[in-house]
Order: sequence, then structure tokens, then C-alpha cells
Amino acid sequence: MKIVVVGGTGLIGSKLVAGLGEHGHDAVPASPNTGVNTLTGEGLASALAGADVVVDVSNSPSFADADVLEFFETSTSNLLAAEAAAGVGHHVALSVVGTSAWTENGYFRAKLAQETLIEKGPIPYSIVHGTQFFEFVGRIADEATDGSTVRMPTAYFQPISGADIAAAVGRTAVGAPVNGHLEAAGPEAFRMGSFFTELLAAQGDPRTVVSDSEATYFGSVPGERVLLPGDGAVIAGTRYRDWVARN
Repeated sequence: MKIVVVGGTGLIGSKLVAGLGEHGHDAVPASPNTGVNTLTGEGLASALAGADVVVDVSNSPSFADADVLEFFETSTSNLLAAEAAAGVGHHVALSVVGTSAWTENGYFRAKLAQETLIEKGPIPYSIVHGTQFFEFVGRIADEATDGSTVRMPTAYFQPISGADIAAAVGRTAVGAPVNGHLEAAGPEAFRMGSFFTELLAAQGDPRTVVSDSEATYFGSVPGERVLLPGDGAVIAGTRYRDWVARN
């Protein structure tokens, strides 16, 4: 099966390409690094020729509200049109848990717009909603830092390893389109303040974590459970502490 992975040279995409290849599929990474630009359409037709499935794990280079919305609307529209022309039978997209519940957040609104285009588009589809990745928790702490204080929301989150979300997306890609949504999350839910307190202490980091009901996460204040998966989610096996020990 030929599977084109848009964003296939990034964190999740590279893991996905490797995993699909190990299972005997022709996994083709597509990104600006390989001459494929979904914003301009450059290289799309040749990359998608003969493809059975297209998986989109790409992300916007800018998280500013207007930029991220333009990225996902333009990129997704171009992809769906190119897939229709190439006769692609399954479009898989990686999105985030909480898109329909947290429309106050610009990034989540942009992902919801992407999902809406896919749902109304011409290609049978599957959308995988993932929780935050273990690989990004350090960046989250840094972005929440003011001086020596890390100000964290009081919300829960349930992060997942990049390898586990890539595996979930890969299983979806080789299956039949569900024409709906799936969720994947790590095995443990944490209060964000407690998680980052333990994380920084384990690293010997002198910063102080403060839980604040008004603290923002990617630009807005999350509801207490908006970042958690619902019933029926695929729960991955890798615990954060085990992931840290291996990495």
C-alpha cells in the first residue's frame, strides 16, 4: 500500500514513515524538505500519484491565530483537491483532543476548521484526536515561565508519547476509513500543576510551579477536563516516567 505522509519528516511523521515501512508499506514522506508544499500545491500531484492513503500530520509554522487558521484551511483544501484528482481512497488527519469543546482557543479553532473541511470533502476519511505529546512538555513549561515561576492551569491533561500516537495513526491509515473521529491518549491523567512540579523537581530545575485558574495554555484558559479524551479512546501503554527513563 502506498501511503503518503504529509509532514513526514517531522517528529510524528518520521516515526510514522518508519513504522509503516517496517510493516511492508510504501511510506512516502512529503514536506517542504522533500519538495512538497501543501500551501502552494508544489509537488503535490507527483507525490500523490498512485497513493492509496494520505496521512496529514503537518503543523503550522506559526501559532498566531490568523496564521494557523490560514495554514490548515489552505493546506487541507489543496490536499483534498489533489487527492480527488489522484484517486486517493482514504484521508487520515491527526488532530487534537478537545477541538469542538474549546473554541475559545485559536489553535483549536483552526484544527476544527480543518476537520470540517475533511468531513465535507470528497475523500473517505479518519480523524485521529491525540492528546499532548511527552516530547513537548519541556516547551510548555518554558512558555509558561515568568522569571523563576512557571504558571500552570489547574486543568487536567493526559499526554502521550510520540511513538504511541504515531502507532495509533498508522493503524488507522492501514484500516478502512471510519468517516469519523478516533481518540488516542496516554495512560495517565495529571493535574498540570502537579505534573510540572514533579517534572521540574526530578530535573533539578529551580523554577517554582504555581497552579493558577487563570493561567493560559497556548493562549487561552482551558476548562478543567477539556484536554482529556472521552469514553472509547485508545489508551496507549507508555507511562511518562518510563518514557523519561528510556529517553
